[in-house]
Amino acid sequence: MKGHEFSQRIVIAIIMIIAALNGFALDAGHAGQKQEKRKLSGRNYAVSHATSQIKLDGVVNEKAWSDALVIKLPYEWLPGDNIPAPVDTDCLVTFDADNLFIAFRCFDPEPSKIRAHLMDRDATDILIQDDHICIMVDPFNDERRGFQFRVNPFGVQADANFSEMEGYEDFSWDAIWNSGGKITDWGYSIEIAIPFNQLRFPKGTEVQTWGFSAERSYPRNVRHRMTSHKRRRDINCILCQFNKIAGFQGMKTGLNLEIDPTLTANRTDKMDEFPQGAMENGKVMADPGISVRWGVTPNMILNAAVSPDFSQIEADVAQLEVNTRFAIRYPEKRPFFLEGADFFLTPMEAVFTRTVADPAGGVKFTGKIGKNAIGFFGAVDSINNLLFPSNQASFSTSLEEDVTSGVFRFRRDVGKNSALGFLYTGRAANGDDDYYNHVMGFDGFLRLSRTKTLSFQYLHSETDYPLHTASSYGQDIDAFGGNALKVDFNHMSRNWIYAVGYEDFSPGFRADYGYIPRVDVRAANGRIDRLFWGKRGSWFNRISVGFRGSALYDHEGKLTDGTFTLNTLYMGPLQTTAVIRISQGRQFYAGEDYDLNSGVLFVEMKPMSGLRFSVTGIYGGTVDYQNQRKANQLYLEPFAEVNLGRHINVNIKHNFQNLSLKGDKIFTVNLSQVRLIYNFSVRTFIRAIVQYLDLSRNTDLYLFTVLPKTQTFFTQFLFSYKINPQTVLFLGYSDNYLGMTGIDVTQTDRTFFMKVGYAWTK
Repeated sequence: MKGHEFSQRIVIAIIMIIAALNGFALDAGHAGQKQEKRKLSGRNYAVSHATSQIKLDGVVNEKAWSDALVIKLPYEWLPGDNIPAPVDTDCLVTFDADNLFIAFRCFDPEPSKIRAHLMDRDATDILIQDDHICIMVDPFNDERRGFQFRVNPFGVQADANFSEMEGYEDFSWDAIWNSGGKITDWGYSIEIAIPFNQLRFPKGTEVQTWGFSAERSYPRNVRHRMTSHKRRRDINCILCQFNKIAGFQGMKTGLNLEIDPTLTANRTDKMDEFPQGAMENGKVMADPGISVRWGVTPNMILNAAVSPDFSQIEADVAQLEVNTRFAIRYPEKRPFFLEGADFFLTPMEAVFTRTVADPAGGVKFTGKIGKNAIGFFGAVDSINNLLFPSNQASFSTSLEEDVTSGVFRFRRDVGKNSALGFLYTGRAANGDDDYYNHVMGFDGFLRLSRTKTLSFQYLHSETDYPLHTASSYGQDIDAFGGNALKVDFNHMSRNWIYAVGYEDFSPGFRADYGYIPRVDVRAANGRIDRLFWGKRGSWFNRISVGFRGSALYDHEGKLTDGTFTLNTLYMGPLQTTAVIRISQGRQFYAGEDYDLNSGVLFVEMKPMSGLRFSVTGIYGGTVDYQNQRKANQLYLEPFAEVNLGRHINVNIKHNFQNLSLKGDKIFTVNLSQVRLIYNFSVRTFIRAIVQYLDLSRNTDLYLFTVLPKTQTFFTQFLFSYKINPQTVLFLGYSDNYLGMTGIDVTQTDRTFFMKVGYAWTK
C-alpha cells in the first residue's frame, strides 16, 4: 500500500471512530446536560476576611482560624473510589488584602507512623512519599488552569502549574510563599500564606469565585489520597470537579513587582594536553545579571532579563547514549523560561526553550484577558542550537553565531472546556550567515464529552541553513519548507481507556525552537485498556490489561516501524507497582528490515517510610545501529532511595546495557550515579553527586575502528542555602575524568562555582 493511501485510510478511520464515539456521547449526554453539570459540581462555600493576624509557625491557634471557612476532606479517591476517608482532615481558608491563608489539621490515630523528612524545595520524588497536604486553586474559575501547592509536616514546599487540556503538571514552576508545619500528639498541622502577587486572577473589584481543591496524602501500606470533593473515575477532567469558593474581593497585589539581581562566578581549570599535560588555572568569570517580573495587572505578567541567570546547579540526570538513533531530551530548569511555560504548550513540542543556550537578554509577556490567553517571548542568543531530524536518525550541532528568536502564542477558550490556538516561532541569524527558521500553525483541544477529548495541531515551517551547515549535515542548500499534522482522540473512563492518533511530518519540516527529533513519517497508533479496581484491604488496588499498536511509514510508503504490545499493570499493597510489556515489531534501518521481539518488566515498591526501590529490565531483539545489523539486548536499571533519619537521603541508580551478536558481546556499558544529601533544615543542605561510566567494546565485532575501553567519571559537590526560589546562596565544585584503553582515568577539568541571588518584591 502506498504511503499516501495508508495515511488517507488512517484519517478516514479516525474520523469514523471519532464520529461514532462522539455521536454516542452526544446522545447520552446532551439530554441530561443540566443534570450532568450539577453532578460534576463540587460543593459551594463562602470565604471571609481574616479576623486577626496569623503567625506561620504551624500552630493553628489564632482567632482568624477559629472564624475561618472549614472544609472537610471526607473522600478517599485513591485507591478507594470516593469511599469514606480513613482519617479525619480539616482544611481552613481565609484571606486578607495581601495573602490567601490555608491551614490543615491532619488527625492521625498513630502519629509515630507519620512519614516526614527534610529535603530541598520541590524535591517531589521524595515529598510524595511523605505525609503531605496539597491545595490547588483555579482563580479564573474556568476549569483550564490551576496553581498547586504541597507541604509536608516539616513545612517543606513544592509548587506546580497544572494545565487541564494538556494534562500538564509542572513542578519546575516556582512561586514565593510561606508555610509552617508541626507534628503533634494528635497528628500534624500546616499553615500556608500565598501572596496574591504570586497568583494570576481576574482584574476587577467585584466578588470573585475560585475553583478550589484540598487533598491529603496518607502513605502507609498503600498511599491513601483524600480530597474535599468527589473525584469520579468516569470523568476525564480534574478541575471541573473542584469545590467553588465565593467571596474573594479587595485583594491587593501592591506594585506586583519582583526584581531578582544575581551574581554568578566560576572558574574552570583544564588540562592543557591530555593525558600527560598540566592542569591550567582558568580565569574567574563573574556574570552579574538581573531579572524583573512585573504584574501589569493581576492576570498579565511581564518578565525581562539582562544578562539573565541561566546557570544550572542541578546536574542533568545521566542517560545512556550508546546505540541511540535520536537526540536525547533534557528538561528545562531555568527560572526565566519556567514562568508561564504552560501558555506555550501545544500537542507537538514546537517550543522547547533549552534550544536557547546563552542569551544576552530576553523578554516574556504572558496573560489572560477574558477568554483569550496570550504569550510572547524573545531572546538574543550567541549560540544557535540546531537539530537535524530525519526518518532514520537525528543529528545536532551548536553554532557560535548570534541569533534573534521569538515565540508568539494565542489561545481562545471555546465552550465550557475547549480551546483553539495559534502558534508562531522564529529564529534568524544576526550576522552574515543566511539562516532562518519560521514555524506557524493552529491547534485545538475539544472536550467532546465527560470522557472523550480530541486534540489536533497543524504547522508549516520555512527554513534556510547557511551553506556550510547544510553541506556538513546533508541538508538542502536552498530554502525549503515542510508541514506537520498531529491528531489524537482519547477516551478515559472508570473501566476503559482507549485512544487513536495520527501524525504526519514531511521530510522538510523543521522546528528549530522545539524538540521534533523525527520527520518524514506518517504514523498511526492506538491503544485499549481494561481497568479493574480492588476494594480496601484487598490484594490489589488496580489492575489493567491492554493492547497498543502503531505503524509508521515514511513519505515514500515504506513501513519503517511497526509494533504490537500487550501491556499489564498491577498496583497493590506496600505501594507496589508492576508492569509487564511484551512486544512484537518490525523496524527498517539502513536498507534492511528487522523483526524484533522484546519484553519489559518494571517493579517498584515503597514498603516503609524512607525506602523506595525499583528495577527495570528489557530483553529481546534490537538493532545495532552503529554496525547496521540485528542484535540482542539486555538492559537493567536497578534503583534505590533511602532516607536515613530525618536529614540524610541516599539515591543510587545503575544502568547496565549489553548488546550481543549470536551470543558474542558487542559492547557492555555500566553507568552508575550516587546522590548523597544531608539536609540541615528546610533551607540548607549539602549534596554530592558521583557519576561513573564504563564502556567495554569487542573490537572484532565492529565494522570500524573503536577503542576497547572508555571510562568517564564526574563529581559535583554543592552547598545550598535557599530562603525562597530566588533568594539563594550556592557554593559548588565539579570535575570530569576520562580514561580509555592504555590510559588511566585522568582528571581533565574542574570548576569552582558560586551564585548569590536575591528576590526583592513589592
